[in-house]
Amino acid sequence: MSRILIVSNRLPVTLRVEDDRPILEPSLGGLATGLASLMDSPTTLWIGWPGDLSELTERQRAAVRADLDRQRLVPVELTAEQIQRYYEDYSNGVIWPLFHHLPDRVPYEADGWEVYEEVNALFADAIARVYRPGDQVWIHDYQLMRAPALLRDRVPDAAIGFFLHIPFPSSEVFRTLPQRRPILEGLLGADLVGFHTATYMYDFQTTVVRTLGVTSEGKHLSWRGREVQTDVFPMGIDAASFAEVATRRDVVKQVRAYRQGAPLVRIMLGIDRLDYTKGIPHRLLAFGRMLETHPELRGSVRLVQVAVPSRERVEAYMDFRRQSDEIIGRINGTFGTPDWTPVSWINRSMNKDEIVALYRAADVMLVTPIRDGMNLVAKEFVASRFDEDGVLVLSEFAGAAAELAEAVQVNPFDIEGMAEAFARSLAMPADDRHSRMRGMRRRVFVNDTERWSRRFLMALAAASERGRESARALQTDLARLVALARATPELVLILDYDGTLVPFASTPELGRPDDDLLDLLEDLAQRPRTTVHVVGGRGRETLERWLGMTGVGLHA
Repeated sequence: MSRILIVSNRLPVTLRVEDDRPILEPSLGGLATGLASLMDSPTTLWIGWPGDLSELTERQRAAVRADLDRQRLVPVELTAEQIQRYYEDYSNGVIWPLFHHLPDRVPYEADGWEVYEEVNALFADAIARVYRPGDQVWIHDYQLMRAPALLRDRVPDAAIGFFLHIPFPSSEVFRTLPQRRPILEGLLGADLVGFHTATYMYDFQTTVVRTLGVTSEGKHLSWRGREVQTDVFPMGIDAASFAEVATRRDVVKQVRAYRQGAPLVRIMLGIDRLDYTKGIPHRLLAFGRMLETHPELRGSVRLVQVAVPSRERVEAYMDFRRQSDEIIGRINGTFGTPDWTPVSWINRSMNKDEIVALYRAADVMLVTPIRDGMNLVAKEFVASRFDEDGVLVLSEFAGAAAELAEAVQVNPFDIEGMAEAFARSLAMPADDRHSRMRGMRRRVFVNDTERWSRRFLMALAAASERGRESARALQTDLARLVALARATPELVLILDYDGTLVPFASTPELGRPDDDLLDLLEDLAQRPRTTVHVVGGRGRETLERWLGMTGVGLHA
């Protein structure tokens, strides 16, 4: 029976030790939640890093491995140095800011590429060990962009899909990456490469064509005798579970408590990981500007900002936290009164019940990242509002903006414009709020996480079959041509130069033949009853200088 092999940087469990006993608890991340329905199947395995096991005794390690095996989880164990260099230094230090269009945050002397390649190879090895013919391999996210090609080397016929959960940058930004070619070649090892939005997909296609000289047709890219498909799969959420939590009695009671504390004060809400891509300082500045230009709102609205701690020991994140603290202090100091605090800052993780209660209590939800792959918080808010009320203010640079057109969309870099959008959202009539929310809820419930995974896997099955057919056809054509060439009494070979004998190059001088090509042409020219001609779109002098010694005919 064919299986699904899910591959991600982390396994969907979190390790903790209690009373000298290691315990694996389900993780609450977006990917773990999004693929939970697949893991209900006994034919699904998940491959990833289990967390740091170095502090465990051998007995505890054995217990963890046995527990992982029972849950169909395949560990890829990594050293502390590998995690630091592959995950922190390269994945989060280089790829994360660059793909979010923040190249100025990439260190000038970026490190970790060699270990990134090494760890991706370890993942490819782990997949190959458990792979069976007919399995579908679904690799996830920016930490594993080399894995598809490395796995293709080990298992050439595997059905390999890759999904990128963060934005893919414009070609101009991506091509600043020193390792641009191996990253693209890694992704093209897949049969199917999926993205949240059409913009990300087109940016990827453009980059591949410009960087590697690949030919494209629609959503398909021709690469090394294979056809690679690209497509758009906006990730959803388990909308039904958020709606169910929102109607629970204890959650409704908590919502009432939030509202009764200040019944006449409307709540604007932000819930984000404390990350510089989430646009928290921009949002705070816009809120302060709104209070400045709309004095009638002072005392009648407050911003509740939940900032979940993230990478607290990284200097860039500490600076970001200090910047946010300073803006909040300035707003509260300028506009606050003894009985009203404009901004409430919550710097801790919250469980699902607490978050849904906040979604239900909010009048306006602020999701304003400067760039985001999708942003599932926007969809969670919509799914939680069974009352069909509330306003979603959404950055046009979040992937969710492509689906949630009824949201009040803003440019997070336009502080004045965002401040006015905040004020309009607070003043929006009830019938407008309800009609917008109804439209968004329909879409969020239809395009849920189960539909997302089902669509991707169906597309992967079709793409891998097309890829195999394409490879078989190419091999058949080549075999027929070689047999014909060997059988014919007189052979004339007419060979195109650029794009055939050498890859397309950005400048003519980069298309110079290497020694292997020169040896090959000389051997062909000396073959009995064979005449060889090379046709190139270059000047006579260049072709003569490069190929004149081979003895082939030259057509300039």
